[in-house]
Amino acid sequence: MQTGTLVSLALYFILMLAIGLYAWRKSTSDSAGYLLAGRNLPPSVAALSAGASDMSGWLLLGLPGALYASGLVEAWIGIGLFVGAVANWIVVAPRLRQQTEELGNALTIPEFLANRFPSQAVALRVTSAVIIVLFFTVYTAAGLVGGGKLFETAFAGMLPGMGMSDYMLGIWITAGVVLAYTMIGGFLAVSLTDFVQGCIMVVALVLMPLVVLTGGVDLGSASEAAAAAGNSDYLALFGGLTAIGWLSAVTWGLGYFGQPHIIVRFMAIRSIPEVKTARNIGLTWMGVALIGAIGVGIAGRAYAEANGVAVEDPETIFIVLATLLFHPLITGFLLAALLAAIMSTISSQLLVSSSSLTEDFYRLFLRKHASEREAVNVGRVCVLLVALAAIVIARDPESQVLGLVANAWAGFGAAFGPLILFALTWDRMTGAGAVAGLVTGAVVVVAWIALGWNGAFLGGPGVYEIIPGFIAASLAIWLVSKATARGEEPVAQAG
Repeated sequence: MQTGTLVSLALYFILMLAIGLYAWRKSTSDSAGYLLAGRNLPPSVAALSAGASDMSGWLLLGLPGALYASGLVEAWIGIGLFVGAVANWIVVAPRLRQQTEELGNALTIPEFLANRFPSQAVALRVTSAVIIVLFFTVYTAAGLVGGGKLFETAFAGMLPGMGMSDYMLGIWITAGVVLAYTMIGGFLAVSLTDFVQGCIMVVALVLMPLVVLTGGVDLGSASEAAAAAGNSDYLALFGGLTAIGWLSAVTWGLGYFGQPHIIVRFMAIRSIPEVKTARNIGLTWMGVALIGAIGVGIAGRAYAEANGVAVEDPETIFIVLATLLFHPLITGFLLAALLAAIMSTISSQLLVSSSSLTEDFYRLFLRKHASEREAVNVGRVCVLLVALAAIVIARDPESQVLGLVANAWAGFGAAFGPLILFALTWDRMTGAGAVAGLVTGAVVVVAWIALGWNGAFLGGPGVYEIIPGFIAASLAIWLVSKATARGEEPVAQAG
């Protein structure tokens, strides 16, 4: 690897650690500061933090790879996600910011649910915290696998004689830097690094397709090559699309309502009026980033075909273009953007898992009167423990962890999505209904996957598991709340 690339990456790592030290000095004196930055995030930081922690390496690897391989029809996942994000910012963000503060100043999603439905407080808090910690440990492992494979592909032989593979070295470097700034600086460090990482990501996604297209590459070459391989609708948005395929793609957006690492950003925005500003910034960032990722995939295919570049794995097209087209200093910046996408999500998931372990287990069952300093230190230990568990899961480069990400997204979306929406907007919802929705959503998703219906359903294409899970959870909440309304009085006025 050339010196310029290493210099860029080193500067990126130093910047992340410096932000962690700054956040440590500013907001880690108590749990509210460490876990939620004292509810004092500026709109721009909250918006880009939500976006960067959401998109992960999928934005620079998975989506461009899908477009590269199959064409413009794969853009429907991005369209569905954008629509879901719009609804999430409009419906969930202002209500969650208001109600979590009014109902006992809740610092975590499980704590908010417990305060909203006190008759089922312990059941909701423990069940939701268990789901969060287990799924996010797997999610974190998936991110570490991405970091390991990035180092294995782009940084092979960077540090010889370390006694471990490039893959494991990548995992330990990725985890080490994330742990450093997350443990030291807490939520503020995670949010500020997400902001910087979001800026790096969007610049990289705009820059790369522009460089390819201004270099004289014709998108028609990608279409011609795809047609020769049997895909004559490469540049058609509806090419070869079935109704079930379209529905499974666009309903990815339903998952947004139930992603704890995303919606917790709403809780930390400085004030309710500033939610609208954050929404506008966040959706603009997301729209530009998604268009850029689509451009990387399509333009990357055109470049590869026009120049005879062999791309064995379509998901590496971003790395291939970064290596071939740019000066080493810029290559380092672009690879830092990919690391930023991976690390921003890992840090968010670690902190949400840590907050659930600290607030919903340690303070609930072990040390109810723990001091603020003790709670912050326990939170730091929990970040480390979850990271170590994720490293153990991710140590096998052939593991199927990455394949579980779509399932985990559906699991969170179905278990927490309807629960959050109803809790914020329906004042007749009961605690029993909340528990029923939480359990039903998770069980239906797991059962749907176990039965293989996400791969093939009734002799046709598979149906994405979030669809039946979301519908079943919504029905369970409504029916059980209706049945138990007389025996339980809701405490919050939703709306």
